[in-house]
Amino acid sequence: MLTGRRDLVVALQRGNLEALGALYDLHAPLVFRTAVGITCDEEAAADLLQDVFLRLHRFAARIDPDRPLEPWLYRMTVNLAYTWARRQRWLHPIDDLAEWLTGDQKSSPAQMAEQSETWSELKNAIAALPIPQRTVMVMYYLNGSSLQEISQILEVPVGTIKSRLHYGRESVRRTLALGDSARVEVQYEFT
Repeated sequence: MLTGRRDLVVALQRGNLEALGALYDLHAPLVFRTAVGITCDEEAAADLLQDVFLRLHRFAARIDPDRPLEPWLYRMTVNLAYTWARRQRWLHPIDDLAEWLTGDQKSSPAQMAEQSETWSELKNAIAALPIPQRTVMVMYYLNGSSLQEISQILEVPVGTIKSRLHYGRESVRRTLALGDSARVEVQYEFT
């Protein structure tokens, strides 16, 4: 019976497809969340999820079983998502971001409508970010990666990660603030 991540990687390197399934079960949520956060498209993210694990199977011999697998999975996901994004002419908003962040909480219809509008604005603000900023925001806020981890995964200096995170947050704040002021003006016109 395979229990540890290292055992699973070694078994995969020996051709055990059950090990691939177990690694998929362990890491699919992380890969999918990262892919959908970058691509803003659940269908594309599902395709990328499959591609990442196909590549894990194909390149299993190159993986060091004594090192964490997550950085390799992040890097592969980010690379594939960047390639996907370059091929797209436009990006869709992130679907179900609210579900990830709020879980299955019960709310009144009025609260749900307000949350839905807020999350819609947030999704649009994140989707409008340049891909490098969006990637860092997703990895930091949705996946809980540290600045150092993101730096190592993306192979860029920590200062660059800090800068992307800062400018991403500022852009989202500005976008959301503009939305609030536009809404106030519209409400003012109609009262």
